[in-house]
Amino acid sequence: MITIRPISDLRNKFSEIEETVVEENAPVFLTKNGYGTMVLMSLDQYDQLINPIESKLDEADLQASQTGQRFSSPEVFDRVRERIDND
Repeated sequence: MITIRPISDLRNKFSEIEETVVEENAPVFLTKNGYGTMVLMSLDQYDQLINPIESKLDEADLQASQTGQRFSSPEVFDRVRERIDND
């Protein structure tokens, strides 16, 4: 279930938000004046989100250091779109 709270709850009901984020391992979406403004998540959730990306970037850095082959922006975006379409 998605948890949406006003940003004022961050100040006034921090412990409730912390419990949702940490103990329930669920992100909390914060709103300001009725519009989404940010998402709070636990460090574990953040790591799970970022680690695969960081790993792929490390692989790309290693590959780039081992070859002189470079692609233009349009080539990169075309290749990404092709991979997305084939999945």
